[in-house]
Formats: sequence, structure tokens, C-alpha cells
Amino acid sequence: MANIKDLDQLRIGIDECDTQLVALLARRNSITQKIGEIKQQTGAPLHAPEREASLLAARRQEAIKQGVNPELVEDILRRMMREAYQNQQAKLACSAPQLSPIVIVGGQGAMGQLFAQQFIRSGYEVRILDKDQQTNAQEILKGAKLVMISVPINALETIVRALPPLDNDCLLVDITSVKQAPLSVLKEVHSGPVVGLHPMFGPDISHWVKQTVVVCEGREHQVAQGLLSQLQVWGCQLVELDAKKHDEAMQIIQVMRHLTTFVYGQFLAKQGHTLEELRSCSSPIYQLELMMVGRLFAQSPELYSDIMLAQFDNVAPLLAQYQETFASTLKKLKAGDKVGLIDSFAEAKEYFSDSTAHFLTQSRSLLNKANDAKVLD
Repeated sequence: MANIKDLDQLRIGIDECDTQLVALLARRNSITQKIGEIKQQTGAPLHAPEREASLLAARRQEAIKQGVNPELVEDILRRMMREAYQNQQAKLACSAPQLSPIVIVGGQGAMGQLFAQQFIRSGYEVRILDKDQQTNAQEILKGAKLVMISVPINALETIVRALPPLDNDCLLVDITSVKQAPLSVLKEVHSGPVVGLHPMFGPDISHWVKQTVVVCEGREHQVAQGLLSQLQVWGCQLVELDAKKHDEAMQIIQVMRHLTTFVYGQFLAKQGHTLEELRSCSSPIYQLELMMVGRLFAQSPELYSDIMLAQFDNVAPLLAQYQETFASTLKKLKAGDKVGLIDSFAEAKEYFSDSTAHFLTQSRSLLNKANDAKVLD
């Protein structure tokens, strides 16, 4: 019959396994650092999708043969990969040396600093032009081959129009979340090459691998290829879109999403329950929802106000549709119209039909992690 001593012995065995795991992780970490050095020397991209997919598939098969949950193995591997990508950021390959020197206008802001740091890691000469350097603007911009505008949307036109003339071969870039209006201003002010980028991430990322950057053509797009190549070396996923299409997509992806989160956060703040009370009795999925709402309010109010205001006129029809949908749903609830609610559910489900299984699997993994984090708290 088992006793407490048997339990102690088994726990010693677990401790030994864990010690071996840590040693293996240290060995793997050392190898990935060397891989990062070779990638830096050869210019190879940090992210190799085919290699990653092949590795995960092989380890999953090995897990099944060993009687280990393949989902567990994949979770561990993906976490180790993320750590490896982060460790490989110290020194990066330079794929377009012809773009140096680079000037980042607004380089003291969070996103400006993020790009500056990444360019410097890749060996580019980076100059910063912000409020503190305005008196030296002409000198800072002298000979620049790439000028990146990293300023709030509502200030972009004024700042760009105030810039001294750029060399004709200088690539002028903006990284705002709206593309049509900024690109129009950039092309009007600068006669040389222009491109619009929209990084679909914030300044708090741990690495650039798999991060999406939307690319909108401006002028002389071939000149921008060096910059796009550099983004790919960093591991970014590039999505090329027409500026108009981009702005229409962002009306839903960003503006409507931020607006909904903004309103819901205000609603929660007016209720009679503390955040601690809500968290204490919430499911993992609601924990995630609270995290995403809280994430917005942990960031710059100016940034999100600018994003919502910049496209407010354009999203007015979407807001009207949103209000109509909310009112229609409320009407069905008040009437106890279960059939109507089911019909509405079915209509929305059809839109998601091709991705529901994938979303269910992905969300389950996220929910498990959220639950783990709740236990650790």
C-alpha cells in the first residue's frame, strides 16, 4: 500500500526530470544563439516558416509515439521558439545598407524608439529628429536615404510640411494607422520615393518575428524593396494593400474594435463592482476579455483618441449599422424572441463557418493559458 514516503520519492523523481529539462533548455538556448549569429552574418531571415512547421509536425509525431500529449509538446516548443527569437534580436543582418543614414521623425516616441533600436541592431546609422532637435533639422536630414515619420496622426501633415526639402533619392515613409491621407501629404511634399507602412503591433513586442506590417504603395515602389526586405529579415509578415482598401479594413479592425472596447471599459467603470470582484468569479474567457479591455486603458489616451477621431466620418455608416444591430438584438430579448435570436446567431455563424474549428482550437489554448495564469496569481 502506497504511503507518504512513496509520494516523496516520486516527487524527487519529478525534481530530477525538471533539473534535466532546465539543462536541456540551456543547451538549446546556446544553440539558438549560435544560429542567430549565423543568420546575422549571412542575412538569413530570423523566421523560417517551413522549418518551423516541419519541426512541430515531427515533434508531434514523436510525442504520440511516446504517449505524450502532442498539444503539450507543441505548446512547449512554441514557447521555446518565442524565447529563441527574442534572444536572436541582439544583432541583426543589414539587408539594405543603401538606406543608411536613416532619420526617424518622432524618434523619441515609443514606436520611433522601437524602430530606431531595430535599425541600429541591424547596423544602420540612425538619427533622431524630434521636438528637442528641431533647430538642427536641416543638418540631421542632410544626406538621409530613409526618413520615417513616426508621429501622431493628427500632427503628421503639419510636421511633414515643416520638414526641410529631402534629397530626391530619399525614401519617405510613414507608419500611421491611416494610409490614404498621409500618403497624399507625403507625395505632395516629397517628389521622391514614398511608401506607407502600418505596423499591426505596439511598442511592447518582445520580438518582430511573425509581426504583421501592412504595406501601401506610394511612389517608386522599387526603392522601398530594400526596406521591405529588411522587415522580412526581422521576421515580419508583409501584407501589401491598396491604401483605400487598408483604411476600409482598419475601420472595422481598429476603429470599431477600439470604440467597442472603449465604451465597454467606461460601462464597467460605472458599475457597482470592483475589478477584483469581477475577476474573482470570472471564467477564463472573461479573464481574457478583461485583459484586452484593460490593455487599451493601460496605453496612451491620445493615441486611441486620434485613431478613433481620424476615421470617425468614415465609420459613421458602420456605427449606424452597429446601433441598428444592437437595437434589433435588444428588441428580440425584450420580446423573448428565442427563434429570432437563434436565426441571428445562425446568420453570424455562417460568416465564421470556414474558421470556427480553427478559432475554437486556438481560443482553447489561450483559455488554458489564461486559467494557468489565474492559478499562479
